[in-house]
Amino acid sequence: MAIQLRKEQTKLWLARAWTHAGGSTSADCSRAARQYFGTLLLSLGVLLSAYVVGTYGWMYHQQRALLHQWQIANARPMSKPLFTNETPLTRILIPKIKLNAIITEGVSHRALTLGPGHLQYSAIPGEIGNSVVAGHRDTFFRHIYELKTGDDIYVERQGKEFHYVVTGKRVVEPTDLSVLDNSPEPRLTLITCYPVYYIGPAPERLVVVAELAKQG
Repeated sequence: MAIQLRKEQTKLWLARAWTHAGGSTSADCSRAARQYFGTLLLSLGVLLSAYVVGTYGWMYHQQRALLHQWQIANARPMSKPLFTNETPLTRILIPKIKLNAIITEGVSHRALTLGPGHLQYSAIPGEIGNSVVAGHRDTFFRHIYELKTGDDIYVERQGKEFHYVVTGKRVVEPTDLSVLDNSPEPRLTLITCYPVYYIGPAPERLVVVAELAKQG
């Protein structure tokens, strides 16, 4: 009888010990999982931050290089091109928002990372027609929403300066292609995504239109 009682007590103790051990194991697993995912999220955050910083650093470096090329090109006689197939660089300056950048050709992802991009097949800045320039809302065109009627925009190309004055600003749908329509007069159209601080792909487009006031 005593032996049987001891066996029952032993089974009970083992059952309690197993239950306790199982509970501890489950808690430990849960804690380990939380630590793992916490570390993973932290690592992803660090990698994302490094990518953003690296991208902005590369963009700044490339713009500095383009500005340097522009300065060299405008410091020498126009009859002596740097390369035989050289494409003249164009600089845009908007004093109100302190923008000073070289306009790239095209609106590909790479072009818009380097700077504001001139929409191919639209008029060359300074010439008759509608010259369309697009830019990312989180880099070069971050502050163009601040522009108002009467604000100045300067475009410099091949030793000439074109002074534009803002005449209007509006928000349109991405499908509204009327902003690309040609113009019988020299016009400059700046386009960026909108709202500026929207998280994710912005649903609209901000359009700033300027007319040529003076050519120097």
